[in-house]
Amino acid sequence: MKDNTYKNLIEQTFNFPQEPFEVIDNELYFNGIRLMDVIKQYQTPTKISYLPKIGSQIQKAKRLFNVAMAKVDYKSKYFYCYCTKSSHFSFVLDEVLDNDVHIETSSTFDIQILREQYKKKKITKDTYIICNGYKKTQYKQNITEMINEGFNVIPVLDHKDELEYYNKHVKAPKTQLGIRISTEEEPSFAFYSSRLGIRSNEIVDYYKQKIQDNPKFELKLLHFFINTGIKDTIYYWTELIKCMNIYYELKKICPTLDSLNIGGGMPICTSLGFEYDYEYMIEEIVEQIKSFCNEREVLEPNIFTEFGSYTVGESGAALYSIIDSKQQNDRETWYMIDSSFITTLPDTWGINQRFILLAINHWDKPYQPVNLGGLTCDSMDYYAAEAHTNQVFLPKLDPKEKVPLYIGFFHTGAYQEALSGYGGTQHCLIPAPKHVLIDRDEDNEITTKLFAKEQSYKSMLKILGY
Repeated sequence: MKDNTYKNLIEQTFNFPQEPFEVIDNELYFNGIRLMDVIKQYQTPTKISYLPKIGSQIQKAKRLFNVAMAKVDYKSKYFYCYCTKSSHFSFVLDEVLDNDVHIETSSTFDIQILREQYKKKKITKDTYIICNGYKKTQYKQNITEMINEGFNVIPVLDHKDELEYYNKHVKAPKTQLGIRISTEEEPSFAFYSSRLGIRSNEIVDYYKQKIQDNPKFELKLLHFFINTGIKDTIYYWTELIKCMNIYYELKKICPTLDSLNIGGGMPICTSLGFEYDYEYMIEEIVEQIKSFCNEREVLEPNIFTEFGSYTVGESGAALYSIIDSKQQNDRETWYMIDSSFITTLPDTWGINQRFILLAINHWDKPYQPVNLGGLTCDSMDYYAAEAHTNQVFLPKLDPKEKVPLYIGFFHTGAYQEALSGYGGTQHCLIPAPKHVLIDRDEDNEITTKLFAKEQSYKSMLKILGY
């Protein structure tokens, strides 16, 4: 075998094979799935969702938090919440709710989705529904209706005036509330403080004036969210301690306050060189909260987490064919995919998000640096760098080869459909690809199901009024 094969490149660059990838007979397998079988059955472009990964991610986080709490004799409980905004699909929510979790919402229509899940008996009136976000009137109305019907809803106050609506319309005898802290942003951000939440130096006075003596409400939860997620940085630990100080000041005058929501999710693997010590981070968070409370002789709070991308991101993949190669100058080779990055992976275009990119076949072929181009006429419809390098390397195309080169972008399960406008019109009217669900049956055998066909021209013309 030649030394400059694509297989040797990957194995020498990374610790490979690694979960969930392996190569057998020069073809890529993903979570034990032979991707060439999927392509043979469904063709490309195709998006896939490997549903068992969702449950395994949830159980991993639950296990790590429970072990961390046991190590320090943590007296209170842990609650795993799923952020619906990461993916609203019914197959995602069904899989999530099979793992005994709670829900975080961010907009009006989320409430209607939860009503559907209640009809299916996927949630009960004991399920925590944490309602975040800036709330327009319809969102507040939907929240209020669920509270009045006896659902376990905690509206998290995002601004001071929000409480007035609940005070006027909530009929339940006692409603639990949360307050979101407006945290400071990282120095690299364009602004200093988050637009969401209430200023930290105003929260205690606000509680005294508006909630403390109101018999309709009790403050249960303090919400702390870091936009960049849970990371081992001075910035994160500093903001956590600020939050704990507010918690302590409130706890002295508010005995019903017993929970801390450490929103801002854990990262997912977006490169084969990804390193993140989940166990260390979770144990450090739990230990710091425990130590803080012990020093001040207060009971440690229940911990709520809101994990969206972490829950569903690593379940997704997008598969494409390389349909042409174009040599545009003496140094730049373009591989054209049979779809568009702007329409199918908008994160790559909008925020320069990188995903794991791997060839699916031809691992025994020599490799070369390439640029990947999408089908739209937009100059920004390309992918030319990975997280670990400023280039993309893929197997060379052989004109004599009958089987085309297929590639996959992996861990794409969060946000892509929501950002690209699933079911709507796409840039240059590039159709949305088919979507395949992959699961395992009782005998651990792989099963596939077509969730959505490739978008038809008729459905798109109908949206456009033709």
